[in-house]
Amino acid sequence: MVQAALSVKTVLQPIVEDMQTLDAVIRRSLHSEVPLINTISDYIIQAGGKRLRPALVILLARALGANAQQMAVATDLAAIVEFIHTATLLHDDVVDESDMRRGRLTANAEYGNAAAVLVGDFLYSRSFQMMTKLGLPAVMQVLADTTNTIAEGEVLQLLNCKDPNVNEARYMQVIDFKTAKLFEASCKLAAIATGQTDADIEQLGLFGAELGSAFQLIDDVLDYAGDSGELGKNVGDDLREGKPTLPLIHAMEFGSNEAKALIRAAIEHGGTDSVGPILGAIESAGSLNYTRTKAHQLADSATQRLAGMPEGVFRTALSQLCVVAVDRNS
Repeated sequence: MVQAALSVKTVLQPIVEDMQTLDAVIRRSLHSEVPLINTISDYIIQAGGKRLRPALVILLARALGANAQQMAVATDLAAIVEFIHTATLLHDDVVDESDMRRGRLTANAEYGNAAAVLVGDFLYSRSFQMMTKLGLPAVMQVLADTTNTIAEGEVLQLLNCKDPNVNEARYMQVIDFKTAKLFEASCKLAAIATGQTDADIEQLGLFGAELGSAFQLIDDVLDYAGDSGELGKNVGDDLREGKPTLPLIHAMEFGSNEAKALIRAAIEHGGTDSVGPILGAIESAGSLNYTRTKAHQLADSATQRLAGMPEGVFRTALSQLCVVAVDRNS
């Protein structure tokens, strides 16, 4: 893959006006007669974030030549995707007992666990209200399957927590369910909105799934090699929660016996008391490079799936997004 000094912001420049329209749809659709819902919703919106998943819906719709009516549908779908993603984050932060995201307090840390969970439920239900209004059975099927799979992924991750016997296949299943599935859905929704064939819908779904998996693997790398200020969260959070992500799994398999024992104990008990030695063990085993390489392979495969798409600024942006996903510091 060609290396480039890119950022998500520069890559998404061709759809900057579309993203502004999306922001207006999000704000309008989030309105509730319950003040606390509005307060927490505003708090979440102001936290920012890359908004990669809704951007994928819009970028792909543009790349597929969407007309004005199709773009209106795609924008609503992008908002729905963002609501589902945000709901999963709200619930994740409660389950993981996280107190920092995107450089500031999580909603559960600011407003309490009960409020965060219930607003997450509101976002899920609002997203289904919106998709019902669109009246597209194919959209309903994709999003119903997606939300169910994400929930399964959450439970799988919970089962994997503090289990040092998790292997790479089990971990990649969690990524497939918990992260890649919504990327896949985002791309399928754009294809459905623009009237693509079933074969093209599936192909673009695979593009999204591979991009999502690559993105998550780099998140795993950054948890051990990133900067807290840039990440907006604490480095070593996965270790603190006893999550056996790919760098740890690889180091457990290929590290020294001493490293294996150290990592096993850290996964079983959680905490970051031994984060320094574990970082050294991960580096010695080449585990971060292994994870990066796997992410690059997935991103390369995703890029190749765009070959049949009409050339232009939007297809270029999609290719660049594959680069940014794996060559980033936050």
